[in-house]
Amino acid sequence: MSIDLAETEEVGDAVTDADADGDRTGIRSEADGGIVAQLRLDHPDLFLRPTLGRARDVTVEPDYWIPAESGGTLVFVTVYGTDFEGFETALETDSTITDPVLVDRYPDRRVYRVTLADRTVTFTPATAEARGRVLELSSSREGWLVQLRFPDRERLVAFNDYCRENDVSVTVDHLRVSDDQDDGVVALTDKQQELLAVAHEEGYFDVPRGISQNELADRLDVSKSAISQRLRRAIGQLCGATLS
Repeated sequence: MSIDLAETEEVGDAVTDADADGDRTGIRSEADGGIVAQLRLDHPDLFLRPTLGRARDVTVEPDYWIPAESGGTLVFVTVYGTDFEGFETALETDSTITDPVLVDRYPDRRVYRVTLADRTVTFTPATAEARGRVLELSSSREGWLVQLRFPDRERLVAFNDYCRENDVSVTVDHLRVSDDQDDGVVALTDKQQELLAVAHEEGYFDVPRGISQNELADRLDVSKSAISQRLRRAIGQLCGATLS
């Protein structure tokens, strides 16, 4: 599926290398305007995709990438949830990575280090090539959920072209124009809004609580770990927008 850019047609003139304004130091700026896209990306050979398809009761968030001495790429990921045993079992046969290592263990999460396999499909280099920035990245049952900011429509189109050429499926959750007053907080997604609405209506924020996270997960047909992470992100974004 290709990105539908109809919602962004009124963005205005694109920021280009020639006309991007610089600040007082002469540094070229792409900070004003731009497009924020929330996308779901999927491909059989995307990073950790085989594991994500098998370990459905966890949420994975990549932390950072570093070059390995062997010439490959090491990736550190934080995994939230309860089924760590299932996640580790799936890692052992995941063709997109090699040498999985448990690095840290906490009550609610674990940190792993893996090495990217040669066949692995990634989208972060294409994002950087299109001058995009990753605002948020986490796993979902359909692959990877990513929020990206591009300086203009043309860069978003370039990223979409990369996905199409590499058979990466793209599903759009939402697109929005980033204006001059943007404080850096990404708008809540439809699923975050739905979760907060149901949680509020059912008394999740009451004392005592009228509904548990397990019950919210059953109500919305998602995993408990997804509910926990979605709540954390949504509340964090709301706090950032109102308290900063």
